[in-house]
Amino acid sequence: MNTNLSFLTNLGVQIQEFLSLYLFAISLCILLGAALFIFFIGRSKNSEALDLLAPESAQTKGIDTAGLAALDQRVAILVVDDSAVARAKLAKLLENAGYRVGLAKDGLEAMEKLNLEFFSVLLTDLEMPNMNGLELIAAVQGSMDTEDIPIIAITGHDELQARVHDYQGLFGIFKKPWNDRELLKRVATLSVLRQKK
Repeated sequence: MNTNLSFLTNLGVQIQEFLSLYLFAISLCILLGAALFIFFIGRSKNSEALDLLAPESAQTKGIDTAGLAALDQRVAILVVDDSAVARAKLAKLLENAGYRVGLAKDGLEAMEKLNLEFFSVLLTDLEMPNMNGLELIAAVQGSMDTEDIPIIAITGHDELQARVHDYQGLFGIFKKPWNDRELLKRVATLSVLRQKK
């Protein structure tokens, strides 16, 4: 009888150890499963958020990126130059200084952008095809929507620099190649002049 009792006691201890190991394994699987579930759900939500921030994927998904641009609170500068190299240099300079930059290759494209979006400063080359800088300045000054935008002209020609010196709304003329520090200083000063209506 003692042997039976001893056998049953050992059997009970073994069953108890087995059940505790089994329950531990089940608990571990549940915890790991929950952690993996949370990880993948969180990851998929984050990737959707990142997709919204990337303009390329937003365009491919048919999301209106104009609304995303409205969320950007940085001061916007419109750079107008027919030279892709000059546009790229100015964009890099201004973006590195913390500005949001719009780009246009001529006066016509600049006027389209000015009618669609608010810019605090207009930085324009003077010699361009379609609508040159002088025509752009006149068009900007002639429109009630844009007449208050401060304009900085950039030119490589001395005679053009002399011609625009007295233009209304023109707050600076820089000769190519411009001085980065001086240009940024002028942009910073002018960027606070124009307020959204």
